[in-house]
Amino acid sequence: MIETVVRVGIAEMDIVRAPDKIRTLGLGSCVGVVIYDSHKKLAGMVHIMLPDSSLARGKQLLNKAKFADTGLQELVDSLIKRGASPHQLKAKIAGGAQMFQFSSQSDGMRIGHRNVEAVKTMLQRLRIELIAEDTGGNRGRTIEFDPETSLLDIRSTYEDTITI
Repeated sequence: MIETVVRVGIAEMDIVRAPDKIRTLGLGSCVGVVIYDSHKKLAGMVHIMLPDSSLARGKQLLNKAKFADTGLQELVDSLIKRGASPHQLKAKIAGGAQMFQFSSQSDGMRIGHRNVEAVKTMLQRLRIELIAEDTGGNRGRTIEFDPETSLLDIRSTYEDTITI
């Protein structure tokens, strides 16, 4: 069987079933969230840019994948529609870096940290276990998930590839 690698862009989401894989590039302060059902070999990924949809202007045109609160709910709903069992869902996350140094360390400038916290809060609300994470720091990341093995490969700009 031929495998395909599905690419998820910034503020986008998609779903794959093994043998296909799913990847997102350029995670800086953004958080890549993989939610998967290892029994069904089904996985979805969302590239979260911002922590909360209340930050959106023009809510009627809201891109749900852009925000932690709406993006994770939308991904879970889509996975269940495709056959995932809600009780089997697990998550892995990466990203949330502080890419730039600011003289002020106010919370408003720490978007990576805020994104990670918002993702974790929403996963708890959805009762999805967070299995592994590679978050924070000051390096960009590219991630690729394989629903066949449930492994997340993380390549960063300063380190070799790690797998969680």
